[in-house]
Amino acid sequence: MKDKTIEAKPDVIAGRNPVSEAIRSKRPIDKILVARGEKNGAVVGILAKARERQIPVKEVDRVKLDFLSGSAPHQGIIALAAAKEYATVDDIFSYAESKGEPPFIMVLDEVEDPHNLGAIIRTAECAGVHGVIVPKRRSAGLSYTVGKASAGAVEYMRVARVANISNLIDELKERGVWVYGADMNGTDYTQCDMSGACAIVIGNEGKGISRLVREKCDMIVSLPMKGSINSLNASVAAGILIYHALKGRS
Repeated sequence: MKDKTIEAKPDVIAGRNPVSEAIRSKRPIDKILVARGEKNGAVVGILAKARERQIPVKEVDRVKLDFLSGSAPHQGIIALAAAKEYATVDDIFSYAESKGEPPFIMVLDEVEDPHNLGAIIRTAECAGVHGVIVPKRRSAGLSYTVGKASAGAVEYMRVARVANISNLIDELKERGVWVYGADMNGTDYTQCDMSGACAIVIGNEGKGISRLVREKCDMIVSLPMKGSINSLNASVAAGILIYHALKGRS
């Protein structure tokens, strides 16, 4: 008879004590998922510690916790651990400076599919992008799935998390970076000179970039659509724009 035990994924930490210890040890954690309506005193204490570390917390149905934790008892709470430490925005700028190159940055505005994030990191690393920046909330994090989809590129790419993407764009512009948002009804990307200090913003798989982020960009660039549908997969669009920018930097 086959063993029907379902194992938790490597980035899932299940149960009150394991989650508490992960927080205490300052292990990088993407987010904590807690059962909706969970009021147990131990869980409340864990969530307080998580918020002190500014770890996002989300309430979900127990069915989702059951699925993610496999056969491990989750006791109403799990943590999704990051595959590696996050960098900072300053780390990305410092790396570009160390290479004697103008900053080349990818900004992902709520890209939620871990396979897309992994694929973007892989392409970015191959093209010499200095760093990828994602928001702390409503975004895929550096999970095991992302690491696998990146084919190991996540180990070499500086990935930073920020609280607010629109504020980040203001900071990038103040530091001399020209920001290009990928969206519909913009300038044909082939007509854009993306050499020099450059950040490319890729939006959510369904909604695209948010209105405020779009307004903050220096320029909106579009990829021509000749078929019956009017959008590309986020990682495909990112790849095209990354290599267009690379051509101008060569």
